[in-house]
Amino acid sequence: MNAIQTVNLTKNYKKSRGIIDLNLSVEKGEFFGFIGPNGAGKSTTIRTLLGLIAPSSGSAQVLGMDIRTDRENILSRTGYLPSEAIFYSGTKVRDILKLSADLHKKDCREDAALLCDRLQLSLTRKVSELSFGNRKKVAIVCALQHSPELLILDEPTSGLDPLMQREFFSILKERNSAGTTVFLSSHILSEIQHNCTRAAIIREGRIIACDSVDALSKANAKRVNVRGSVHLQEGDSIRNLKKSDDTVSFLYNGDIRLLLKMLSEQNITDLSISEPDLEEIFMHYYENQKRSVPQL
Repeated sequence: MNAIQTVNLTKNYKKSRGIIDLNLSVEKGEFFGFIGPNGAGKSTTIRTLLGLIAPSSGSAQVLGMDIRTDRENILSRTGYLPSEAIFYSGTKVRDILKLSADLHKKDCREDAALLCDRLQLSLTRKVSELSFGNRKKVAIVCALQHSPELLILDEPTSGLDPLMQREFFSILKERNSAGTTVFLSSHILSEIQHNCTRAAIIREGRIIACDSVDALSKANAKRVNVRGSVHLQEGDSIRNLKKSDDTVSFLYNGDIRLLLKMLSEQNITDLSISEPDLEEIFMHYYENQKRSVPQL
């Protein structure tokens, strides 16, 4: 059974685009990345999966349960971290965590204390006294303390300093190793590349690529750096062309033999061809929508 399964999932808004015909499968136990810039449809997808907003058409199951009819059961077995953490300002951290635990009908005091210790979060402070980063920590503990089967995290690291981000991902990897499925939505590509095994790229409400992170990083496009007197123009095979002094850099996704033949006819002094990083692949997919990409 998949942890998440969608079939042509669509959410239309009257005056703006939501998500369109999303077909997505996330296996149980995966650490899955959901990549896209702000406004691409990541949060709409998540809120629809959790039953917080109703889909316009299509269907989806979370942990084998229908999002239209089993919302309460889905929420009880899921840990959700929204992109913005908002709480009652006069409430103390310990009271917020207890309320969250009570909603799940669990005694989470031990796990909450361990998580607060690792994230350096005081239980006795009021929300009004907390920085944005510390409010995000409260939301993280609320999402994790009841040991859910599935974690759905929407832009989870905004507001966290680098040390806390490292500790946060250490916790996620521990949970994932213990069997928890992690669905991580982010526009920070390094987070996806360093932590996820598989990822989907969403653009303007549509999934444009879905594959293992390794496969996405090792797509047909290559990063080419050429030194010398070189005259090239962007086209179907050459993208992201950048020139600096006597160096030219670009992404190339055509026949490598044609590239070498073309370069051999120019005055080059050095050449390197390497795999691009995930950020370059991401931009390559975004700028070349007509390209055929894997849809899993």
